[in-house]
Amino acid sequence: MELDKFSYDNKIVKAFIIATVIFGLVGMLVGLTAAIQLFYPIVNFDLPYTTFGRIRPLHTNAIIFAFVGNAMFAGVYYSMQRLLKTRMFSDGLSWIHFWGWQSIIVAAAITLPLGFTTSKEYAELEWPIDIAITLIWVVFGWNMIGTILRRRERHMYVAIWFYIATFVTVAVLHVVNSFAVPVTWMKSYSFYAGVQDALVQWWYGHNAVAFFLTTPFLGLMYYFLPKAANRPVYSYRLSIVHFWSLIFIYIWAGPHHLLYTALPDWAQSLGTVFSIMLIAPSWGGMLNGLMTLRGAWDRVRENPVLKFMVVAVTAYGMATLEGPLLSLKNINAITHFTDWIVAHVHVGGLGWNGFLIFGILYWVVPRMWATNLYSTRLANVHFWLGTLGIIFYALPMYVAGVVQSLMWKEFNPEGFLVYKNFLETTIQIIPLYMLRAVGGALYLTGAIIMTYNLIKTANAGKFIANEPAEASPLAVVPKVASGGWHHQVMESKPVLFTVLTFVAILIGGIVEIVPTFLIRSNVPTIAAVTPYTPLELHGRDIFIREGCVNCHTQMVRPFRSETERYGEYSKAGEFVYDHPFLWGSKRTGPDLHRTSGKYSDSWHYNHMLAPDAVSTGSIMPPYPWLFEQTIDLDETAGKISALRKVGVPYPDGYEGQANEDLMKQAKNMTENLGMEGIEVIPESEIIALIAYLQRLGKDIKAEKVAEK
Repeated sequence: MELDKFSYDNKIVKAFIIATVIFGLVGMLVGLTAAIQLFYPIVNFDLPYTTFGRIRPLHTNAIIFAFVGNAMFAGVYYSMQRLLKTRMFSDGLSWIHFWGWQSIIVAAAITLPLGFTTSKEYAELEWPIDIAITLIWVVFGWNMIGTILRRRERHMYVAIWFYIATFVTVAVLHVVNSFAVPVTWMKSYSFYAGVQDALVQWWYGHNAVAFFLTTPFLGLMYYFLPKAANRPVYSYRLSIVHFWSLIFIYIWAGPHHLLYTALPDWAQSLGTVFSIMLIAPSWGGMLNGLMTLRGAWDRVRENPVLKFMVVAVTAYGMATLEGPLLSLKNINAITHFTDWIVAHVHVGGLGWNGFLIFGILYWVVPRMWATNLYSTRLANVHFWLGTLGIIFYALPMYVAGVVQSLMWKEFNPEGFLVYKNFLETTIQIIPLYMLRAVGGALYLTGAIIMTYNLIKTANAGKFIANEPAEASPLAVVPKVASGGWHHQVMESKPVLFTVLTFVAILIGGIVEIVPTFLIRSNVPTIAAVTPYTPLELHGRDIFIREGCVNCHTQMVRPFRSETERYGEYSKAGEFVYDHPFLWGSKRTGPDLHRTSGKYSDSWHYNHMLAPDAVSTGSIMPPYPWLFEQTIDLDETAGKISALRKVGVPYPDGYEGQANEDLMKQAKNMTENLGMEGIEVIPESEIIALIAYLQRLGKDIKAEKVAEK
């Protein structure tokens, strides 16, 4: 029998590897800068483009989509060709995918510091870039499915299952979460409002972690770990249970990010139940990975590739145990909004994703350049620097989370809050922020050493652009009995497999999201809640642009410690005109949902100009440009029109008088400030921002007055 002769495309893998390393270093450097800003505010540089609020989403996008994303594509393109015994379906599609993805990353790197953001976590990019992401994702899927259909291997290996699930689910998540009404080329309003927007966002946000940072890397684990260990996967049956249970259960768990919020209680409970269930499939995958190394543990001590992979799989197991535990309401009440969550996320990001990527790069690069790794010793140095970096990062953040929670909730014997001033907590944990930065610096140093090691390795060898291979045509490949015949049928029918995967991931989303939109009682209205005035609307958009939601929540939970500090707990009906919602996920500063009337306009003015002068010890940066820039009155009509399209009840034709109302409110505010010796023009951005801050919680106060 004559074998088919063909070649594997290593050039596309090389391109994604180079992008992985470059963007990895950039993303880590931006993250380290953001970490330093939290204890040394001068590093914000008093520039609008370099504040924490703007570079924090730049860091998360660079790490998730540029570093991890490019590494995922490199690993998929390398492993898929070899698992399916064929070249990628189209070299042209591969390169469209590569350059399209890098263009998206560059667009994100430009627009986020400029303040073009939706504010939705891990989905901050504005609508034109969202469309580009959709198109490039389709190109990736087209190339992947085409490759599967032209395979020379009858059954799809477990790694391919996870790749298929990644493509299908990320497509659904991205499209549904990105629905928005454009205002300008780089400004839009979310199609959803308030509670609905929060549910859709964290359905997306949690599952972006699940299906972008987890499932594809489980596929890579199932390929590269056995290869590096030269051992077969421990259990085929366990991989079947792992895959189907994981993708079905994961999609339900998003609401655990919204416990004790205004989200309906039934949705919160569903998120908790399915989060706890996630422990079983997650640990099944971890054990399948670690047990693959049985009989090879002596090599782990000597082989840096296996060291990285063992720690990566272990970090995956720890993070996927901690996540479900954090979804328990009694634990969530302590940890949510604190730095504990930051530690949890980075155990997964630095340990699971980062270390698995490092292990893969150390294994792949010598083979693609037909040489040996330049320095095993440097790889070991990198391993220990990275491990110490994770420890120095995570442990201080765990301690900071405990300190924050205890201080926020402590009452004295008389029943009063001991730490009424939120800033006391912030000052207490600054040394822990410093230690976190040390950990980040160690981790980045290790990545720099790896870069040098890989460059020297490549220079010592000769790149194999088209790696020759041969295999039997699919028509003559015999069926192999390996147990689980019913699953083998699906493995040999990729279209059926893809459809069943789609159905499995769709059920949870439909059950959780649809009732929230169709059952009106899930989001009861409040008569006193009215749409934002035009001036407040401009101020809200400035709040979004500056990334204030990265440090301040707008969600008072029903705990006595919070109602004593902030005021009445938040109600679902208060957010019906919020496009997007701004509940936040981390309190570096105090909650703002009841800030109306708490401080004078002049206090807000001076606080934005020089935070430390108003609140001694504040780590908030100043915003001098807000006093120099003016709002664009030409955009007011477009904003009113766009919000009316998504259900905000502005009267027909209000666009024509909106700016008149805006100037009336602004002039009234400037006159009041003038009486305190502060001269500022009505069109100033600071006036709009103050108007928005003074609106937060005002409707509920108005309702109480009406009741009296």
